[in-house]
Amino acid sequence: MKKALSAKVKEWSQPPFDTESVAELEALKQNPEQLEDAFYKDLEFGTGGMRGIMGIGTNRINSYTLGKSTQGLSDYLKKSFETEQLKVVIAYDCRNNSKSLALKAAEVFSANDIKVFFFSDLRTTPELSFAVKYLKAHCGIVLTASHNPPEYNGYKVYWKDGGQIVPPEDKAIIEQINQTRFSDIKFQPNQELIEWIDKEVDQAFFDKSVELGQFDLKGRENFKVVFTALHGTSITAVPQVMAQAGYTDLNLVASQSLPDGNFPTVESPNPEEPEALQMALDQAETIGADMVIGTDPDSDRLGIAVRDHNNKFRLLNGNQTMIVMTYFLLEQWKKSNRLNGNQFVASTIVSTPMLQKMAKAYGVQYKETLTGFKWIGKLIKEFPKLEFIGGGEESYGYLVGDAIRDKDAVTATLLACEVGTFAKNNNKSFYEILEDCYRKFGAYKEKLISFTQKGKEGATKIKTMMEEYRNNPPKEIAGIPVMISEDYLFTKRFYPLQNRSEAIDLPVADVIIFTLKDHSRIAIRPSGTEPKIKFYFSVNDDLDFNEDWSTLEVKLDQKIDAIIKGIGL
Repeated sequence: MKKALSAKVKEWSQPPFDTESVAELEALKQNPEQLEDAFYKDLEFGTGGMRGIMGIGTNRINSYTLGKSTQGLSDYLKKSFETEQLKVVIAYDCRNNSKSLALKAAEVFSANDIKVFFFSDLRTTPELSFAVKYLKAHCGIVLTASHNPPEYNGYKVYWKDGGQIVPPEDKAIIEQINQTRFSDIKFQPNQELIEWIDKEVDQAFFDKSVELGQFDLKGRENFKVVFTALHGTSITAVPQVMAQAGYTDLNLVASQSLPDGNFPTVESPNPEEPEALQMALDQAETIGADMVIGTDPDSDRLGIAVRDHNNKFRLLNGNQTMIVMTYFLLEQWKKSNRLNGNQFVASTIVSTPMLQKMAKAYGVQYKETLTGFKWIGKLIKEFPKLEFIGGGEESYGYLVGDAIRDKDAVTATLLACEVGTFAKNNNKSFYEILEDCYRKFGAYKEKLISFTQKGKEGATKIKTMMEEYRNNPPKEIAGIPVMISEDYLFTKRFYPLQNRSEAIDLPVADVIIFTLKDHSRIAIRPSGTEPKIKFYFSVNDDLDFNEDWSTLEVKLDQKIDAIIKGIGL
């Protein structure tokens, strides 16, 4: 056993670690490989906060790793707001141990003389984001691992604007946490500083969601929706918001409506995966529904299926959903004469380039940022004189307006149904609106391929793959010359055909993007929340008004396949 690993294991074998943790560690010692994986590194904050497998060890989610983060965060809050009575909001999702871990965090905050607003039951991530601003808190915490497998949990940190922590706070908080020792954690709570919250904040959130997502439409009672919570927290908000907005024909997938951290009916509680929505699709066919919607465990992502020209359900990817919802919002703003050049929409560097073309057509500013919705929240904070209309990313997240500062599947579910209702009122479909967008702004098709590489060995493989693309960038892919090569780790953009380079004005990130001469694009990045390396492909072509989209779609899919083969996957 390596010296550093041995020292960590020894530390966890004695106080302040309790007898239960020590016993769990002793059992883990019988499996050296698992022991090393549990201790070989410390969990870090990624694009979505800290997330990992639950269990004993520095590389695991447990009361001590979360306690250490909470203690460090408490110390940083005290330095940042010396003269104020500090307040935090804590929420948790449906995952195993989420409530107990959330209570541990509340105890540590209260032990540091910080007021805690604690949700009495599981709540969605967007409601936590809203509650931070609503309750004028300095910080927010939500215990969730989003769509990861059942063995995971996580810890997202939100700042006083309701957005996830970003520079400079994130690095400063991490430094403070790294300086914190496990023996520094204050676990003795001050119960007088913990206040349980529920209905008042719930209703304020529902009201805001309806205000943001509802438009001047009729016929909502005629729009039939099948909704699945995938055993997650959205059951606490989506049915309530939909009813308040006037959708009386919302049909729940009953067997997936009960919150359950084991997610017994799906292999993965991820609406990006077609299998996750299969039960909802089967029910929708049976009852003749217009739309299927499913959300992930903490209700910040949504997957949508709509009927195509042949009346068959088509699963939309995150880019397609984002395009249609943004187009609808822009049309509504235009209709009400609210567009004056002081508005913007936003997306990320791995999402479809189509949104930029759409924004330009409406005279709206387009802002692009790094992967992860915290960066879109940062844009809203950085441009207070501009109105944020909406924006999203390819990973099935969308945000309407600036009252909430993280992707919000509750309001986005309502917005998707508003689009569907509008289309049905005009003898069209959600899918036909998507085709209209392709004809107006260019037809784009995207695809994501992920490779899972678990543990220490997997992390090394991912690092090696990134270094190979970084050090030996291709000159052509599938016979098409590389026109632009971008490396966000070194914030450099290189034009190989012109032999010139320029700086990228974004924070450092481990992302590489190749743009080909025909404007096809390949982005490569390690996931910030899962042991995966991801490849994002985007191709495009013009779609004439008399041309069939399904025929062009086949050609674009073939083009993606050729690029995938050309890059060696």
